[in-house]
Amino acid sequence: MSYVQIHTLSAYSLMKSTVKVTDYVQKAAQMGYQSLGLVDEGVLSGSIEFYQACLKHQIQPIIGLTVQYYSEVLGITQPITLIAENYQGYQALLRLSSQYQIDGKLQLADFKDLSHLIFIFTSANQVVAGFNIEVEQANRLMRELKEMAGNHALYFGLMYEQKIKPTFLEYLATNAIELLAFSKVNILTKDEAFALKVLNHLQKGTQLAVDEMQEVTWSFAHELQEVAVYQEYYQRTYPQALTNLASLVEKIDLQIPLHLKKLPHYPLENESAPSYLSKLCQEKLVQRVPDYNEHYQQRLAYELKVITQMGFADYFLIVWDVMDYAHRQQIVTGAGRGSAAGSLVAYVLGITDVDPLKYNLIFERFLNPERQTMPDIDLDIPDNRRQEILHYVHQKYGQYQVVQIATFGTLAAKMVLRDVSRVFGLSQSEANRWSKAIPNVLKITLKQAYEQSKLLQQMVSESRRNQLIFKVALILEGLPRHVSTHAAGIIISDENLMDLIPLQPGSEGIFLSQLTMNDIQTIGLLKFDFLGLKNLSIIDETLKGIQYIQNRSFSQKQIPLNDPVTMRLFQTGDTTGVFQFESNGIRQVLKKVQPQNLEDLAAVNALYRPGPMQHIDEFVARKHGKQAVKYLDESLQPILANTYGIIVYQEQVMQIAAQMAGFSLAQADLLRRAISKKDHQGLDAQRRAFIQGALQKGYSQKNAEKVYSYIESFGDYGFNRSHSFAYSLIAYQMAYLKAHYPAAFFTALLNTVQNNTEKLKEYVHQLKKYQLTLLPPDINQSASETRAISLKAIRLGLANVKGMRRDFLRAIVHERMANGKYTDFDNFLVRLYHINSHWLKEELLIPLIASGCFDQLGEHRKALLEQLEGKIQNFKISAGSLDLLAIMKLSPAEELTPYSQQEILALEQQYLGLYVSGHPLDRFEKYYEQYLVNEISQLQVNQSAKIFYYLTSLKEITTKRGEKMAFLEGNDSSGEMSVTIFPQLYRQIRKELAVNQCFLVIGKVERSKYNDELQLIAEKIITESQIVQYLTSKTCYLRLAQGFANQEIVEKLKRLLASSPGKIPVVIYDPITHQKVQVARELWIEPTNNLYDSLRQLLGENNVVMK
Repeated sequence: MSYVQIHTLSAYSLMKSTVKVTDYVQKAAQMGYQSLGLVDEGVLSGSIEFYQACLKHQIQPIIGLTVQYYSEVLGITQPITLIAENYQGYQALLRLSSQYQIDGKLQLADFKDLSHLIFIFTSANQVVAGFNIEVEQANRLMRELKEMAGNHALYFGLMYEQKIKPTFLEYLATNAIELLAFSKVNILTKDEAFALKVLNHLQKGTQLAVDEMQEVTWSFAHELQEVAVYQEYYQRTYPQALTNLASLVEKIDLQIPLHLKKLPHYPLENESAPSYLSKLCQEKLVQRVPDYNEHYQQRLAYELKVITQMGFADYFLIVWDVMDYAHRQQIVTGAGRGSAAGSLVAYVLGITDVDPLKYNLIFERFLNPERQTMPDIDLDIPDNRRQEILHYVHQKYGQYQVVQIATFGTLAAKMVLRDVSRVFGLSQSEANRWSKAIPNVLKITLKQAYEQSKLLQQMVSESRRNQLIFKVALILEGLPRHVSTHAAGIIISDENLMDLIPLQPGSEGIFLSQLTMNDIQTIGLLKFDFLGLKNLSIIDETLKGIQYIQNRSFSQKQIPLNDPVTMRLFQTGDTTGVFQFESNGIRQVLKKVQPQNLEDLAAVNALYRPGPMQHIDEFVARKHGKQAVKYLDESLQPILANTYGIIVYQEQVMQIAAQMAGFSLAQADLLRRAISKKDHQGLDAQRRAFIQGALQKGYSQKNAEKVYSYIESFGDYGFNRSHSFAYSLIAYQMAYLKAHYPAAFFTALLNTVQNNTEKLKEYVHQLKKYQLTLLPPDINQSASETRAISLKAIRLGLANVKGMRRDFLRAIVHERMANGKYTDFDNFLVRLYHINSHWLKEELLIPLIASGCFDQLGEHRKALLEQLEGKIQNFKISAGSLDLLAIMKLSPAEELTPYSQQEILALEQQYLGLYVSGHPLDRFEKYYEQYLVNEISQLQVNQSAKIFYYLTSLKEITTKRGEKMAFLEGNDSSGEMSVTIFPQLYRQIRKELAVNQCFLVIGKVERSKYNDELQLIAEKIITESQIVQYLTSKTCYLRLAQGFANQEIVEKLKRLLASSPGKIPVVIYDPITHQKVQVARELWIEPTNNLYDSLRQLLGENNVVMK
């Protein structure tokens, strides 16, 4: 028998191998290996992936595990490798790996009563070193190994090119220990040896020495050799080791059962799950739909029948029980996610919150009786209360029956370049330069980045060192770096999960799988998704805020679905902070569509995606009667009427197939899946069935083919109607709360973005629109988090101050609540000293003072900061004694001039990340709408814009041509933005530019090639003293594409101009006659955003210019 490679470490032995499992098996297959092993250290994370890859390549899989056991002889841990003979042996490995990960080590007793395992020790075990130093100790260790192995085979694993003393071979023979050809592999090719060395340094947090920064082999790297290489070596040196290997492999017959339906059962006494589910649904139907009719009864009966036939009654009961618990605990839950909102059973049980009959949602899109797949109901819950749900499930079903699912954080493009750079000794700024050279594209690879980024190409070519850094990064890219927890997925099982999958410690006492989600589903375990959603936390906190401010309870169920004030928010695009509708782009679509109800919101939600975006203008024109509504066939009008003849949803494809071709909805769902997966073989069969069915129902061949071609092309962008409605309902609820309870809503919003300065500024800017006042943090008024203190005022929390420790803030608030408000700054220091004297230091106190926390205690910020160092020293000398402090009291600092408003704003920006007392640009506030000045937060790529700009930093550089240009950083009250000034403009404005000054910047918005963020390319810069004169000397230019001859347009234009009288002249241009006319003085305008939008809607986007 030829050599078999068993002792291979994969990348799942974190940071110890560059071997990716699928690459390993594929290369081994190409080399002619007929059997192959995987032996990771302590984990079985790659076992299922490896097993499947071997079966795919018709290779016999061998799975093992190296663990550390506690040696009673040495008093330290020692390594032992175990190989599974069969599935029972594999289950023994599962238990050992789980126990090893959870407890950190194994005792000799843990190996007893395990069956079907092969034991292998190597020179890494001290029995080898002990033999060379102290034979008696080696004997004790050997007896320990034999005791551990019991009746199992025990081998000594001999590595490729490892030298063994003849005396040790005799010693092994004396102890009846067989030699085994057992070469280690931790790289696939020689090129990976240096990369493994870098990985080793990365794991240790060390750097390469100067003499190591060259690509040489590494003695600890072992590559996969050809079968013949190993065969020749062992045959020549230790032929018995090869013979023993053949005998070992013959013992192994590992068959892991996959794709089993291991569905958990809901605990019931003396009743079946289908019976209980049916009774429960009938009971809940009356509560959920008081005026239900026979259609509801028929739909409910049909769904229950399908659920029972497919064996999913227990699943629905488990999900219902979880949601029922959430509702009993007053935990806000989502309206539904994905296709589950199409189920009436889910709706009546309170699992979802969208009535599928009312909104024409399809059950078969969720659960298809003709497609045997596991059900998948994703539950959305507030991210700040998800742990409560997990603990409930954990307590109900058991410690070894409920586990969370692992994911792996990998060395992705940006991260791997930064990590490798650090190992090479690069500074933080140099490492950042590498990272910034990678475009901000989701899941981009280094190869793709190199093709797209000229900066990256330039950096790689700069030096031999940089080429080596990039080469190593390419090898390490994609390797797992650390274990994380899946955001939503958990497994619930009737069986002890340690017998089915390997486990490891998780958070809050709940175990974590070692396998990832795909491998767990491959085994056949059922995944439940409990996703913590930030937006539900916002709703939850808003409802609590309403209770706090108004002293009355309010719930989601009290929100009406036909509120005109809420719909007005959508119609005006005022959806900042509203789930799914927050981007600038979708806000523009909302303004065009002018949604009237949930149906319209769901359509916008579905249309605003990369594929269907092309149909938005057509949808808008048809909705507003500017374009005739056409149908693929008139018989499809009932299906497409709500979307004006345009297919928007996947469910419409299914309904069309049912209507035209006579498909059942279950058959239609198979067609939908074939289209979405681009299954060409399946689509050919579906096409024939569709056309044949349509012909039998009386449709023409031509029409049947036309409709089928259309719905097949639709597969590129079709969206799930159930999902769109469920998520649009959450968005509507948030918009309602924003419209009617803005103080509570914005408070919740601000708390969720506390660490995101850009979002924080954007939301704070919105407060003015709602006449809400933002108050600075206050040592006597603030909680740790931000709170609404009235219907019109919000007080920032102490946690908004940068650099604050949570325990420090909790102690401050607790002391105030327990012993009353702080009377002055010295009183605060005394009480703080007695809580924890170590907290009496400048780095904690300066931010509190500078951000205004003590403004209401009598002394101004400058005085407190000037005296702080002396006060702290006095406290340390006096040990907090009030008597001594009175003697040592510093002289008053009232004569100090308080900070100017500009200085206060600068301190707030530094320590809060935003301006609270005002903004340097506030005096220009009235000019925004009047002169169509843009807010930074509203800018979009390729837009021509003018912004008020507070300059905070300037970096001047010299171009390759020797010319000066500049990069600016600055902000307005809505956000921050970089501005680039090229040499020609910079020469003109250079002397006028100064930090902490205001400017009007006019230019074009582009996306930076360095960091992918928006920037403004300046075309003109107006200094502060000239801004008002520049703005007030503007003229509005209008272009009539059809000329003055189109009287209807001319009359509409007159009415629009007259609706907003002002001081801005208007000039109209006729491109047909090339005639320019300035309108009469009474038609001069006040150029508001509403007028500007109306003019563009009437004349076209590019036909309205202010200059």
